[in-house]
Amino acid sequence: MLRHDSLEERIRALGIGAPVTIRVSPKARRLSLRVDAAKRGVELVLPRRFSAETALGFVSSHRGWIAARIAAMPPPRPLGEGASVPVFGVPHRICCETDSRAPTVTIADGEIRVRGHPTHLPRRVRDHLTALAKRDFAARARATAARIGKSVARVGVRDPKSRWGSCSSKGALSFSWRLVFAPEAVIDYVVAHEVAHLVEMNHGPRFWRLVASLVPDVDKSRAWLKRHRLELLAYA
Repeated sequence: MLRHDSLEERIRALGIGAPVTIRVSPKARRLSLRVDAAKRGVELVLPRRFSAETALGFVSSHRGWIAARIAAMPPPRPLGEGASVPVFGVPHRICCETDSRAPTVTIADGEIRVRGHPTHLPRRVRDHLTALAKRDFAARARATAARIGKSVARVGVRDPKSRWGSCSSKGALSFSWRLVFAPEAVIDYVVAHEVAHLVEMNHGPRFWRLVASLVPDVDKSRAWLKRHRLELLAYA
C-alpha cells in the first residue's frame, strides 16, 4: 500500500487548489471527501484497503465539488487586535491591555483585553476562550443532567471537524470549544443534546422528546448551527 505522504504528494500534483489530508478509517467502506473548514481544505477518508490510483481518480473527479466548497467558505477570522469576536453570541472587540498589573486576558465591557506582546495575542485569546468554554459547558452539563437524575463523569472541550458535542458510553461529554462564540440558547441546546444521550444513546423519537423537555426551540437552535457552522470554524 502506498504511504500517506507519497499519496498526498501525488494529490498535490493534481493542482486541486486546496490542501488535502488523508485519513484511513477502519469503518469506511468507500472513499469520501469532507470539508475541513478550519484548515480551508478537504479530508480524504479511505477504507483500510484502497488503491492509490482509485484514490487519485476519485479526488480528480471531484475537482469541481472541492472548488465550490472552498469558494463558499467565509474568509478566515483571525483572533487578532481589533477583531470583533462574539462571546456567548455577544460581540467583543479584541484589544491590547497596557496595564502590566492586569490579568493576561480580561473579558469585560464588550472587550477582550489581552496583556503582552501582540504576536502572542491570538494564542492567548484562544486559550482563554477554550478554558472559559470548558468551565461554562461543564457547569451547564452537570446542571442539566441533574434535572433528569443523571451525573456526568467528565466534561472536556476539543476542536472536532464534524460535530459540536459527543457523549461516551461511560458518561463523559465533550464539546467543541468553538461553541463559545454561539448564543447561549444554542449552547444550551447542544448541552441538552449530549446530556440526553446519557439516557438514550440514539436519535430516536424518545431521544428528541427528552431534548425538547430540556430546552425550548430545538429546531431553531439546530438551524442556527447549520447556518453558522462555517463562520464558527473560521475563527483561528
